[in-house]
Amino acid sequence: MDIVEAISGRRSTREYKSQSIDEKTIRRLIEAATQAPSAVNQQPWTFTVVRDQALLNQVSRDAKAHMLATMAADIAGARGEHFQTMLGDPAFQIFYHAPLLILISGNAPGPWIIEDCALAAENLMLMAYSFGLGSCWIGFAQSYLNTPAGKQALRLPDSWVPVAPIILGLPSASPAPVSRKEPEIRWAG
Repeated sequence: MDIVEAISGRRSTREYKSQSIDEKTIRRLIEAATQAPSAVNQQPWTFTVVRDQALLNQVSRDAKAHMLATMAADIAGARGEHFQTMLGDPAFQIFYHAPLLILISGNAPGPWIIEDCALAAENLMLMAYSFGLGSCWIGFAQSYLNTPAGKQALRLPDSWVPVAPIILGLPSASPAPVSRKEPEIRWAG
């Protein structure tokens, strides 16, 4: 698969088969992530692999409660109501029952660890797509995983900064292409 096909074909997948992903594939995904550029070549990323569905269910429940309690008041209108409805639904699991979560965290202080980890996440998701896997960055988990309770749930060191909770698995359905807005381009010179 060429890079153009991977970039234009990758979608956020929210429906997965229960089939697990083998360790060799997981290691190849992480290796692709580590090929990302990073500021001053610090490579400040770590990878926490979670395959335990009971743990993912627990983190989902706790993250939903955290989001509902701390959701910004400025999320207004239909979007805020939609999020509140989703998060308030006991049957909704924020990880969509994917068989695998890879959490990319920053492990070194620095002004660009968020960007560095995000670059690693994109590499991981593109490689996953090239392997026929689906992926999705789970924003609902980020805030909770940055709390002491969230870090404790995944046994993360206090100094780590969780950035990119990425779920992965074999898609049970192919997400439809999403229309893209025309980019706003300004030529400065």
